[in-house]
Amino acid sequence: MKNALIGAILLLIALYLGDYAIARNRALGSVQVQPFYAIHQKNGKTEYDYNVTLETQTCVASLLPHLGNNPCWYVAKHKTRKIEI
Repeated sequence: MKNALIGAILLLIALYLGDYAIARNRALGSVQVQPFYAIHQKNGKTEYDYNVTLETQTCVASLLPHLGNNPCWYVAKHKTRKIEI
């Protein structure tokens, strides 16, 4: 039981380090993201404003977040970014 736990931990460490090494050697990618404003009004309702131009968000081509960026597969699935006001 103890050896299996140590083996699993070592496998996760090797996966993370390998993913990091690949991320360091690849160029950063970019994805177009649509930001929108969520404007909270005094009456308790929320108004959404989508009249904002597209932004380019930098991402890293890896399985896990590295170098302060999210993976490109994650950013591509979440192409909207809510800005609370």
